[in-house]
This record gives sequence, structure tokens and C-alpha cells, in this order.
Amino acid sequence: MSEQAEGRETRQRTALEEYEQSGEGRPPFILTYTEVKLLGIAGVGFFLDAYDLFIINPVSTMLQFRLYGSGTMPSNLQGLLKAAANIGSVIGQFLFGYCADAFGRKAIYGKELMLIIIATILCISTPTGTLSPTGCLIYLTMFRILLGVGVGGDYPMSASVTSDRAVLRKRGTMLAYIFANQGWGSFMGSLMNIIVLACYKHVMNDENETSKVDGVWRIIVGLSLIPAFGTLYQRLTLPESTRFKKSQDAELVEEGDLKKETLVVEAHVHATGSEGSVDEKRSTVPAHKKAHFRDVFQYFSEWRHLKILIGTCSCWFLLDIAFYGINLNTNVVLTEIGYAGGSGTPWEKLFKVATGNIIITALGFVPGYYVTVLTIEKLGRKTIQIMGFLMEALFLGILAGKFHTLSTAAFIVNFTLLQFFFNFGANATTYCYPAEVFPTRYRAFAHGMSAACGKSGAIISALVFNSLTTSIGTPAVLWIFVGCSLLGAGMKNYDFLSGTYCLTSWFAAFTFLLPEVAGRDPDAILAEELRERQ
Repeated sequence: MSEQAEGRETRQRTALEEYEQSGEGRPPFILTYTEVKLLGIAGVGFFLDAYDLFIINPVSTMLQFRLYGSGTMPSNLQGLLKAAANIGSVIGQFLFGYCADAFGRKAIYGKELMLIIIATILCISTPTGTLSPTGCLIYLTMFRILLGVGVGGDYPMSASVTSDRAVLRKRGTMLAYIFANQGWGSFMGSLMNIIVLACYKHVMNDENETSKVDGVWRIIVGLSLIPAFGTLYQRLTLPESTRFKKSQDAELVEEGDLKKETLVVEAHVHATGSEGSVDEKRSTVPAHKKAHFRDVFQYFSEWRHLKILIGTCSCWFLLDIAFYGINLNTNVVLTEIGYAGGSGTPWEKLFKVATGNIIITALGFVPGYYVTVLTIEKLGRKTIQIMGFLMEALFLGILAGKFHTLSTAAFIVNFTLLQFFFNFGANATTYCYPAEVFPTRYRAFAHGMSAACGKSGAIISALVFNSLTTSIGTPAVLWIFVGCSLLGAGMKNYDFLSGTYCLTSWFAAFTFLLPEVAGRDPDAILAEELRERQ
């Protein structure tokens, strides 16, 4: 190897080690400079994910005024438009999750952001002046699906890149910090909505040119390109983590192949941040690496691993039915309770709903994430998830039962508290769990699988919310969300006759399938399992 190549490798290794160091003795939420740097690289992507996913909520209302005037957008097209990014997300989560484990984080990271940039440019090019209303919505839906592939890919990529580099005592906090950018993405989307609408007040409201709303939504969507381009280079040049490199040395072999293959078991000391303590046990012949798909299949064919994957997938699925059902339709809910007013110009209605959105986001969304950041290492993921599901059920029940009798102020307060416990609860922990509970070599795939199940719930909710609210009413739909929250939490009863805990027949305890992951080193557990198998 040349001196120049050796120097470059040394610099990359030094830069990588900076990412993977953390000061001892500090509270977990106090970050070092290099952790903040990593947070910026991974967190900005998640900021964009939230911005792009939730901005369709006000954009769909603007498109209704632009394409249908005083009429209403067909509920099936509206549902498809809102579900489009989540449909793409399912594809992206499966695809990028598998590829990140099979080919390495460095080979894949940044490609999902390139997709987001391309799809955003195509979305804002929607030819509303030449295509029919239906044609415009189909055009936008197609490229929102492509956008979703990139957005979905960022879930397993950002989670695995962060978890690979985090020390054990701060792993949950780092992941919570990353996920908190969803709150800022949603907040900035609401803020940009208000600012751009205010700039268009004269032409839309005073001059009564409602069609100018076409410019509003394009600007709002296009603004997301600024942080996307700002982060792209750092993602494409981020070096591979030491932990991931070492995880690739662990060969999972069948008992009958031990004469032909080598078993290399690596146990990493996450708690200290040191990656040099390794326990290796080798056979006497050269190793032959198996196909990654076969490796993944064999790992999850064991019930002890599969039940955890079922737990992470099920909880995320149930959470997203309620979470996206509410947050993709906040405009609909605020309008239905009269917050947008029964009269007024289109601009006045849009602006009033925009202010309602930013109030809810500022008071509920953002604080909920940071309470999770501050408490996740103390309370544990399992406690926060169960508590969050139950509190969601409580506030959804209040909104459902008192939907038509609550004052506007009381409704906003309850809606804000609901958003707070979404994010100081299962919305944060369902993201953290698969990134912490699974070993490094299966982490991205398991996270992508779990996230894809979550987005499946979001798709169902987006597609049926508008139709169901028309047929059975919004309160009935909210009661469905209450049931999903209770299913996610699980209800545990004590059986005094047998002296053991049992599950009720009606509430599946999906959260109770999951172990507490605070202080849990999945790579060390995998190493021990492989030693036992050999």
C-alpha cells in the first residue's frame, strides 16, 4: 500500500474514531462535538423525512382550491395522494434496510437523499395548468411515491448509522435526538406554510386570485431542497463504522459446515465505547462467507429472535394507524370542529388552519420528543412505550367521546396533549427499539422491516380516513384509533390463582414481546449464542 493510501486510511480511521468516542461521567443528553456532528448528518435527513411526509397535509387543501375551486377533492384521490409517500416508504425501508446490511452503510448512505432531491424537483413540476385535476393528482402521486422510497430508506439508514457509532449508555439518547428532528421538520413545515401564505395574502385575498395558491405549495415543497443539498456530501463521504466492519467477520455457519468454514465471533464492549476487546474462536480451515439473505433467514428462523421482530413490527404498525391517521388529516379535523370557520375567503381558511397546525406542533410535537431524549435512559424504552400507548388511548377517547361538545380551546388542548404523548411515547420508542435490540449485522434489515410494517398502517389509515369519516363520522374513526393504541400497549392482568401473569384475550401484548434494551448489547448476546451453537 502506498504512503498516500496509508495516510488517507489513517485519516479516515481517525475521523471514524472521533464519531465513536463519548465523554464518560456526563449525562447521556450532553453531547460531544463529534456526536453533534453525527447528529447533523443523520438528523437533517430525518428532518426532511418529516417535512416531506407531513407537508402534504396543507398542500392537499391548497390543491383542492387550485384544482376544484369551491368544490371538494374526491376522497379516494385525496387518500391516495396522502398515502403515496408512505407507499414508497415501504419499498424504500425494505430495499435500503436489506442493502445496508448486505453491502455496507457507506455503499448505500446518501443514495436515499439523492432520491428525495430528484423526487422533490419532479413534484414541484406538476403541470396544474395543462393537465386535468385528476391528471395532476395522479402525476403528483406518482412522484410522491418515488419521494417516499427515499424517505423510507432514511429510516433504517439513519438509525443503523447512529446506533453503530453510539456507545451503549447513550445509544437510546442519540437515536431519540435523531428522531426528534421529525418534530422540527413538522414545525418548520407549518412555519413555512404560514410565512409563504402571508407573502401571498395581497394577491390571493385582496385581489381574489385564489389560483395563485399554486405558487404557495410549490415554494413550500421546494424549500426542503435547501437542507437536502446541504447534507448530501457529508452522507456520501461518511466512512464505514468500525463496529459494522467487525460484525462482518462473524460467520453464521451450520453445524454440518464446521469442517469447511471458520466461525469468527466478535464480542464488542459497547458500554465503554472501546471496540478493541474481541473474543475470537476459529476453526482450522479458511472461512467461506454465506449469502446475506440466507444468514438473515437463519437468524430470524429462531423463535427467540422472531418474536422480537414481531413485537417491533406490530407495535409500529398499530402506532402508525393512529399517528398518521391523525397527522395526515389535521386540516380535516380542524376544519370539521370549526377552527377554519364556516365562512371567509380561501386564504383566510388556509391561514387559520395553518396557525392551528403550528400551535399543535410547537406545544405538542416538539416538547414530546425532547422529554423522551431526557428520560429514555432513566425510564427505559418499554416503560415509555406502554405509557405512551395508554395516554394516546386516553386522549383519543376524550376527543372521540366529546368531539362535538368540546369547545375549540378544549379541543386544541386535548389534541396537543395527544401529540405530546405520541412523541413522549410509542412514536419515538418504535423507532429506537429495532435499532437497539438487534445485532449490528441484522440491524438495518430489522429496522427497515419494522418501519415498513409501520408505514403499512399509515397507508391503511391514509387511504380509508377520508372515506370512513364520510360514512361513519370522525368520532367513530377516533374510537378505532383508541383500539389500536390499546392493542399496541397490551393489558396485563395478574392471575392470583396461579400466581403468574397472563394476557387478556382481547388485548395483544405486543410491547410485552420486547425486552428492555437499556444496557443491552445485542452483539455480545449474538456472540454468546454462536458459541453455544458451536
